[in-house]
Amino acid sequence: MTTTRTRTADPAWPRTRGRTAAGLLLVTAGVGVLLAIITAEALYPADYRSSVNTVSDLAAMRPDDIVRQPSAAIFNVTMIVAGLAIGAAAGLLARAGARLSAVLPLGGLALGMVGVGVFPGNTVMAVHQLVSLLAFLSGGLAAVLAARLVARPLRPVLVLLGAVALAFLLGYQLLGGLPVFESLGEGGVERWIVYPVALSLVVLGSALAGARSDPAGATAR
Repeated sequence: MTTTRTRTADPAWPRTRGRTAAGLLLVTAGVGVLLAIITAEALYPADYRSSVNTVSDLAAMRPDDIVRQPSAAIFNVTMIVAGLAIGAAAGLLARAGARLSAVLPLGGLALGMVGVGVFPGNTVMAVHQLVSLLAFLSGGLAAVLAARLVARPLRPVLVLLGAVALAFLLGYQLLGGLPVFESLGEGGVERWIVYPVALSLVVLGSALAGARSDPAGATAR
């Protein structure tokens, strides 16, 4: 006598074709951010050091908030476009049935990134700092909380990337005098936040876009 084993899909898993579109948008955003930062740094027409200068300095160099092209345009446009892509992906995942605990941080990341592009450091610094913090915090949380949307083998990768971003964000704010932070410099520390978040978008997006049509196969307990 044979029996058929019935597996119940994880309710956190989005179950429509919108999952694939959301995944492609997230991959595009993550890859786009990484390549844009590399390109803007390479084309920056003045002295720029990754250990000293933050990624936002590509749009407006402190302390005088000097805007230098083409780096500023590359950075700002990419932040806005990538933020809109992430926001669209969050909307698709919400419609597909993903839990709000996974969708809301992605929405916060999208809002923060668009804000960074619209309000670079040479505009309203208080607003720029606020949206930057929103992007950093939401990005780390999104990686951790969206881990349940992917197959089990990839979940630790997303959790690790999110945890690293959050650890450097909170660690630098609370314990900025530690040798590790002083050695990396403000620019280096920020990249340990930005790059894990961008990589998490690539991992999450790839997993969603390439997932099996049967979600239970990836998420059954």
